[in-house]
Amino acid sequence: MAESTKNATLSIDGKSWDLPIYSPTAGPDVIDIRKLYSDAGVFTYDPGFTSTASCDSTITFIDGAKGELLHRGYPIDQLAGKSHYLEVCYLLLYGELPSAEQLEIFESTITRHTMLHEQMVNFFRGFRRDAHPMAVMVGVVGAMSAFYHDSTDISDPYQREVASHRLIAKMPTIAAWAYKYSVGQPFVYPRNDLSYAANFLHMCFAVPAEEYVVDPILARAMDRIFTLHADHEQNASTSTVRLASSSGANPFACVAAGIACLWGPAHGGANQACLEMLKEIGTPDQIPEYIARAKDKNDPFRLMGFGHRVYKNFDPRATVMKQSADEVLDLLGVENNPILATAKELEKQALADPYFTEKKLFPNVDFYSGIILEAMGFPTSMFTPIFALSRTVGWVSQWKEMLNDPQNKIGRPRQLYLGNTQRDYVDIENR
Repeated sequence: MAESTKNATLSIDGKSWDLPIYSPTAGPDVIDIRKLYSDAGVFTYDPGFTSTASCDSTITFIDGAKGELLHRGYPIDQLAGKSHYLEVCYLLLYGELPSAEQLEIFESTITRHTMLHEQMVNFFRGFRRDAHPMAVMVGVVGAMSAFYHDSTDISDPYQREVASHRLIAKMPTIAAWAYKYSVGQPFVYPRNDLSYAANFLHMCFAVPAEEYVVDPILARAMDRIFTLHADHEQNASTSTVRLASSSGANPFACVAAGIACLWGPAHGGANQACLEMLKEIGTPDQIPEYIARAKDKNDPFRLMGFGHRVYKNFDPRATVMKQSADEVLDLLGVENNPILATAKELEKQALADPYFTEKKLFPNVDFYSGIILEAMGFPTSMFTPIFALSRTVGWVSQWKEMLNDPQNKIGRPRQLYLGNTQRDYVDIENR
C-alpha cells in the first residue's frame, strides 16, 4: 500500500474528519474512506463505482485522456507489435518479461494443458444445439471445478498456479468446441505443434474430411486480438471476478462469473454490435445517410465502434488492430463481402469528416476486431467468446493478485436506501 502524504478534511454538521490521501505511481490521487462509516457514520454514494478505487494493483494502467494503456508499465502498442500473446500472458501473471528459457517453459506448459477431460465432451452435448456459445462457456468453465479437483484450493499457491495455467490453456479449446457444437461439426482436438492462436483457428475451422492449414497472417491477426484484449484494468467483468474471488470461491467459478458479466452487450458485445450496425447500413452507398443520422442529435442512431467510454482521445489498441485488419482484408479480399466493403468505406468517410475528427470519434479496437473476425468467417455469436478467451489471463492475473493482497476482504458494497421504513404486518383479512 502506498504511503499517505496528505489529508483531505471532511466536515459534517460542524464536525471534521481527516481522510488520508494516497498518491499512485500513475493516475489521480486516492482518498482513503475505509474508516468513514465507523468514524463519521456515513457512506459515500457512487453508482457504477466510477470514482471509486476498489483495490490497489500493479498490473494494468489506463489514462483515457492520453489514450494510454500499459501492462506492467509496457505500452500496449509495443507489446502487440513486438511481442505475442503467451509472452504477454507471462508478463501479466508474473510482472516481468520472461527470459528465453522462462518463455519456452511457460509456452510448453500451456501447450500441454490444452486438452479437456474427455468426460467434458458429454457435458457439451447436454446443451441444445442452438445454445449461444457464451452460455456454453459459462457452464463449461464453471464445471471445470467438478473435473479438476486438484486445483481448487485457493490457499495452496501451487494449486493456484496450476489453475491459472489450466484456464489459459483450455479456454481456446472450450471456445472452439462451443463453436463446433453450435454448427453441428465434430470437435477438433488441440495440437501441440501449433502456436496458441493457430491452434485455436485450427480447432475452429478444421474438419476431419480434409487438411486445414492455418495462414500465418490470420494466426498473427488472431494473436493480436488476444493480446489487445488481454486485460483492461478494473472493468465490469474483472471487478466481477475479484468480487466473486473475495468470497473464497474457486478459480473456475470466479472466471465463469467474469464470462457471464462479459456477455452483457454494454461490455463484451461491442464488436458484435458494430457488425450488426454494418449489416443495417447494408451497402457503401447508404453510408452518407447513416453518417447524417449520427450527427443528428434528435436521432438515437449512433455509429458503433467509434470512440470509447474510457479513451477520450484515441484507443491505443486501434492502431495495431487496423494494421491487422488491412493485412487480413488484403489476404481475403472484400469484393464478395458487402459488410467488409461497407466497413472500409465507413472508416474512410468518418476519418475524413471534421465532425468525427473534432470530437475524437475515431474507430476503436472493437470496430477493427469485428471486421477481422467477420473476414475470418466467425459468426457474430463467437465474437464475445473470443473476447472471453483473450481476457482470461487478465482475470486470472487479477485473481492471483487479489489473493496475495493482505488487505483482501469480502466485497460488500453499501446502498442509499430509499424504500419504506419499518411497517407492521397486516393480516390478510384486514388488507
